[in-house]
Amino acid sequence: KDPAYVMEDANLDAAVDTLIDGAMFNSGQCCCGIERIYVHESLFDTFVEKAVAIVNGYKLGNPLEADTTLGPMAHVRFADTVRSQTAEAIAAGAKAQIEPSDFPEDGGAYLMPQILTNVSHDMRVMREESFGPVVGIMPVKDDAEAIALMNDSDFGLTASLWTQDAMRAENIADQIETG
Repeated sequence: KDPAYVMEDANLDAAVDTLIDGAMFNSGQCCCGIERIYVHESLFDTFVEKAVAIVNGYKLGNPLEADTTLGPMAHVRFADTVRSQTAEAIAAGAKAQIEPSDFPEDGGAYLMPQILTNVSHDMRVMREESFGPVVGIMPVKDDAEAIALMNDSDFGLTASLWTQDAMRAENIADQIETG
């Protein structure tokens, strides 16, 4: 579960562009893809608004067509796993930020992208590998909360920190359990 932490002094546009691309790249099927994003509470609403605008600009379809920006999952069973994680999260109170009617699905390997807010670590989508085009975004009040949440995972391949303060990033990086 590759996490990212966007601090209050981050370059917000760069963070949103890069992290949403990292979450949705190759329909989320990337070993180092962003799976969960923690955003300082002062930037949270703006971050989510910008992230939703980016994803709403995607076109789900045949990757051989020039205007397609999001292709299918590698197999229907992988798409079904992500559908299940997303549905469970929504049933438990997560808020889907992307309107399903904007990305009609066939129930097969083509899977709409989704951004979830109001998520918690009680939800599989925030605890297990999704490996699909879904990302949970949570607000955090400070570095300590972000570090605790980033470390609350059995997986720890990568992590990213978004700040203008290199010393702060280095201090936080020393506390994150990741490769």
